[in-house]
Amino acid sequence: MLLSFNYLSGSPGPSGFGSKSTAEHVTSSLPPSFTAIITGATSGIGAETARILAKRGARLILPSRNLKAAEETKARIESECSDSEIIVMSLDLSSLSSVRTFVSQFESLNLPLNLLINNAGKFSHEHAITEDGIEMTFATNYLGHFLLTKLLVNKMVETAKVTGVEGRIVNVSSSIHSWFSGDILKYLGQISRNKSRNYDATRAYALSKLANVLHTHELARRFKQMGANVTVNCVHPGIVRTRLTRDREGFITDLVFFMASKLLKTIPQAAATTCYVATNPRLRHVTGKYFVDCNESSPSKLAASPSEAARLWSASEIMVNASSKLLFDPNNALE
Repeated sequence: MLLSFNYLSGSPGPSGFGSKSTAEHVTSSLPPSFTAIITGATSGIGAETARILAKRGARLILPSRNLKAAEETKARIESECSDSEIIVMSLDLSSLSSVRTFVSQFESLNLPLNLLINNAGKFSHEHAITEDGIEMTFATNYLGHFLLTKLLVNKMVETAKVTGVEGRIVNVSSSIHSWFSGDILKYLGQISRNKSRNYDATRAYALSKLANVLHTHELARRFKQMGANVTVNCVHPGIVRTRLTRDREGFITDLVFFMASKLLKTIPQAAATTCYVATNPRLRHVTGKYFVDCNESSPSKLAASPSEAARLWSASEIMVNASSKLLFDPNNALE
């Protein structure tokens, strides 16, 4: 009851911010030559995050499958921040080969990397399998980001060591992660078949967001073992209408969002938690945590399981390293 009241009233938490805080309110100037990669920055929360970081002095890398939309985002930001440096690059997170190509092209720029925001998200209403043999929502929301992060980690660790500025990774998850229960890999195996009878769009989305939280915990553990000056945290941005609902635009969708309007955040409010976790100096050395409304919160019991995080990591390594298309056999899922 208290959490609901705080959300509706916008009462600040221990951080001094709450559900009504905006991305602009929670950020301040960034160090010189600060470089950030933000996926899914062509609209919604990602676009607002990019705009605010550019205003604070960040050099932005905007990877996108839709280069026209990315160029339009770049132009909008430059019209407000004329001295901003923004680089648009091609990336399709549902394709592992595209992720590898993007990282190779980014490395050729010889730029530092201080911040990685894994923000892009997809909700596939219709069942689809990627070229790599993985269910589309899981591949886009989690596995592509897993590989992207894996390939950029060394650059981030190196940048932090050279500059003395802590590197940060932010995984954008959702409270919907708590809706998933059951065996993660078994269900992934079932829905990663060409003719799946077990596909439920909402459950698949919840699975992908659960994977984001588990990825955060395991990566944080590994960074601590390395002694790396890089942190990783995940966030629930809140309920907001974005282009994530684009497959269901129409009267019913409009009606539902109108009826729930008092519970919705504005896009500047929804981007606040991402920007807070990405930049606020109070979070120095804070890692492996889950944030809601700019304050630390608790994920689901399954999301907090170290054994599930390690199990998913091992499976993910297999999926991204396979030389041929991989379809998980639920009967042979990792124990």
